[in-house]
Amino acid sequence: MSDETVTDETPTTAQAFGEQGQVDESRSASSRLEELEQEGDIAADYLEELLDIADLDGDLDMDVDGDRAAVSIVGADLSQLVGDNGEVLEALQELTRLAVYRETGERTRLMLDISGFRARKREELIQVANESVAKVRASGESVSLSAMTPFERKVVHDAVAAAGLSSESEGVEPRRYVVVLPE
Repeated sequence: MSDETVTDETPTTAQAFGEQGQVDESRSASSRLEELEQEGDIAADYLEELLDIADLDGDLDMDVDGDRAAVSIVGADLSQLVGDNGEVLEALQELTRLAVYRETGERTRLMLDISGFRARKREELIQVANESVAKVRASGESVSLSAMTPFERKVVHDAVAAAGLSSESEGVEPRRYVVVLPE
């Protein structure tokens, strides 16, 4: 049993669910959008302080991309915040997620991009996925790709699924990779 007290502000089952027992999607979608926007605001504040401390110029763009908050830093040369193959970007994203967690008490799937690195990487990965799909269809055999970060694997899995095939991740971090499977 919980020690929480139900107040008049807590929606009843009838309020939270429609007559057929379906969740009132417009209300929950609206509140989820507000939560994601709040995550973006918290992340932007954190990143703005970081840029000030590092004495770097950059503009912050906030958006909601599907079911996650997305924050982009654009501007002058910010390659030092990306690092080789995005390692520094990955670390900054994790620190930003921790800052959001500290404020909200909730885990976040916030995505951080710096100088369009992730956007360019996404396009490259979609191309790799499409080429792999073509190889699998031509040979009828599965194709294993090189090790990838979780972000990279997600992009490939989504592109493979959009092409009508399936894929799976194998291996152990940091050498986890995608295998594109035949039909």
